[in-house]
Amino acid sequence: MVAVLVFFALNGVVFGSWASRVPALAEQIGAAEGALGLALLGASVGMIAAALITGGLAAAYGARLVLGVSTLASAAAVPLLGLAPSPLALGLALVALGACVGAFDVAMNIAAVTVIRSTGRPLMPVFHAAFSFGGLIGAAGAALAVTTGLRPFGHLAIVGVVVALVLLVFARQVPNEARPVAEEVEVRGPAPVRRPVLWLLAGVALFSAVAEGASADWSALFAADYRGMGEATAAFVYGAFSIAMAITRLFGEWAQRRVGGHRLLVFGALLGGGGLVLTAATPVTWVTFLGFGLAGVGLAYMFPIALDLAAASGRRADGTGGERELSFVTAIAYSGFLAGPPLIGGIAHLSDLAVALGVAGVIACVIAPTALAARAAGRRESETAGV
Repeated sequence: MVAVLVFFALNGVVFGSWASRVPALAEQIGAAEGALGLALLGASVGMIAAALITGGLAAAYGARLVLGVSTLASAAAVPLLGLAPSPLALGLALVALGACVGAFDVAMNIAAVTVIRSTGRPLMPVFHAAFSFGGLIGAAGAALAVTTGLRPFGHLAIVGVVVALVLLVFARQVPNEARPVAEEVEVRGPAPVRRPVLWLLAGVALFSAVAEGASADWSALFAADYRGMGEATAAFVYGAFSIAMAITRLFGEWAQRRVGGHRLLVFGALLGGGGLVLTAATPVTWVTFLGFGLAGVGLAYMFPIALDLAAASGRRADGTGGERELSFVTAIAYSGFLAGPPLIGGIAHLSDLAVALGVAGVIACVIAPTALAARAAGRRESETAGV
């Protein structure tokens, strides 16, 4: 379990490190906002492509091997961002990094499923808490690099070395799920794309990605431009969202045991969506902090529980399986990170950012009926299989 927690934190460190250096990377390539935005799409493209195939690779070769290779590849790819001389070069480097991190992400979640099944504990939100705290560590390291005048290549090279060293220490401790028995390999079941329950769980993850991305990308700008906060104070608004999400995930096992996965999705969606709508509608400073804090609490469980339920829906009679299902839902969710920023930005351009955040809140609330529909679809599948 500890090794898997470490890899979740490492994934967060990689993301938090390079994402926090975007302003410096923009200066490095001399890109305007439009060109930079296109370059940044490269990461999402790479992540989606990798997520689509990683489940099959993990099923064939084991999550431990795929996780080790993708982690090492991420460590090698992240410094390349600091060498990019143009928007095109940065975009290509981000496609490569996105593919590595996407495979890393899917493989670590599959390893987490193995731990959950072996312990019988609903730990997926706790693993994602490690990712959240890793992201905060990565962002703090980036801030230190900026204050010391360290250029992106030097900073990201250090990150890559640290990730590689931690990999060497913990790689062999990652659990590998037992290979399925021969009869179970023969009966793989329907493809994920043909299962309504997986499309609905993918919808939960997709809507969560849009709402989470809106909170992360636009909270500081909204606080500064629409609520009149100074730049430093506005940065704390994003901090309130991130820290609330990270801390809430630490209590995920307790909450999931007492409330249940589908109910947590419903309650969290209404709380998180309501927080964003409250923030958008109320021009009061303390309400802005409260609203984004509620969004962090409400959205904390959406993505990890959707992945947990997807993997559970693919579990075979011998206790193995779920890799393809988890990979499918993850790939759909990544499209939310791809489409979310231009969606929210476009709405803000046509109206204003307060309206755009309100729309993001409504999208989060849609998770509630989607989760209920996923529970009903799962029950229908179970009844059909039992006939």
